[in-house]
Formats: sequence, structure tokens, C-alpha cells
Amino acid sequence: MRKAARHQPFLRGKTIRMKSLLSLLILALLLCGTSTAQENPANRYRNFPVIITLQFHSLSMPFRDLGGTFRNIGLGIGTEVSFNGRHDWVQQFSTLWYRNKATGNGWVLYTQTAYRPDIGNAGWYGEVKAGIGYYLVKRPNPGWQQVDGQWQPAAKKGKGMLTIPVGIGAGYHHWSAQTYAAPFATYQFMPAIGYNQSVPVVPQTFLQLGTAVHPDY
Repeated sequence: MRKAARHQPFLRGKTIRMKSLLSLLILALLLCGTSTAQENPANRYRNFPVIITLQFHSLSMPFRDLGGTFRNIGLGIGTEVSFNGRHDWVQQFSTLWYRNKATGNGWVLYTQTAYRPDIGNAGWYGEVKAGIGYYLVKRPNPGWQQVDGQWQPAAKKGKGMLTIPVGIGAGYHHWSAQTYAAPFATYQFMPAIGYNQSVPVVPQTFLQLGTAVHPDY
């Protein structure tokens, strides 16, 4: 009981910091969306934007250990192509790198189909998406394998695995005559499939904050 009581102030402080950080991220998204609002409905969607993301990785099931997510940062870049000439139905192509000392750094190459229904008439939208990808994860420490009854360093320093990424998110978009930016936030579940026989599926999640920059070609 005394040990639990000692940890209560720490847990409350951690919860307050998490809420403050999430509030700041939401405020930044709102400000970014407001600053890029230049409406021109006659201008249609432009294919092949440059999508830049800041990633936060967590080895957990969806919506678990959100505090741990913010400890492991990474970067991503990608693009997308519209199926219907508008922003609401697209195919995305992305790659990301993340840093995680506990589980090993990783790289993911993936593609997803995204559907984005508008939320009202102010430029906000929701997003659901799913696809397929490939993990390449490095070992956090040197690996060993048994050869002829003796343990020797493993030749391979990483492992490739399949992933089926599923995500939800929200963002803001408005047209402009030249370049415009569309900020967004996405929460993704990207399980690593085929880790080993004992643990065939490893749950992994990503919080992604970024923007799609649509240049005027």
C-alpha cells in the first residue's frame, strides 16, 4: 500500500503531462489549418503531394500505453494519388523510420487506401485507411545462435516482416491558387507478422503528425 501511494503523485504528474502535450498538438493542428485556409473550390485535387510526417512508435495494442508512444520518435515521407480527382478517395505510398532502443530501430515501407469524408463545410475531414507493408527491424542488441552446440554471433542483424497497417485520423484541407498545405493527425495499428513461432504477431502502433504539401505544377 505504501509503495502504491508513493507512485500515485508520479502517475498523476505523468497523466497531466500527457494531457498537456495532446492539447498542444491539437492546438498546433488548428493553427496550422487556419493559416493555410485559402478557399478556391474551382481548383481540383493535385496528385503526388509531398507528405511529411513526425512519427511516435509504441510496442502495444491500439490505445494502450499512449505515454510510451511519445518516447520513440521517427520521420516519414510519402505521396498519394486520387482515385476520383478529389481528396476523399486516395492511394498512399509511404516509408518511415523510427527509433526505439528497447525493441530495435525499424523501417517500414507500406501503401494504404484512404477514405476521407468531409466534416461540415469548413475544410475538416475524417479518415480511415488500410493497406499492406513490410517491416525491417534491427535487433536492439547483438544476436546469438547455436551452431554445433555452441553459441555464436548471428549473421543477420535484423528481420523482415509483413504488416497490415490500419489507421484512423483527421485533418484540414483548403485549396489555394499556388502551394497549399493540408495538416493531419493519424493513429495507426501496424502489427508485425511473422516475428517467430512463439510470438507470430507483435502489436505496434504509431501516432503520426504531418502535412501534405500540394505544389502548383
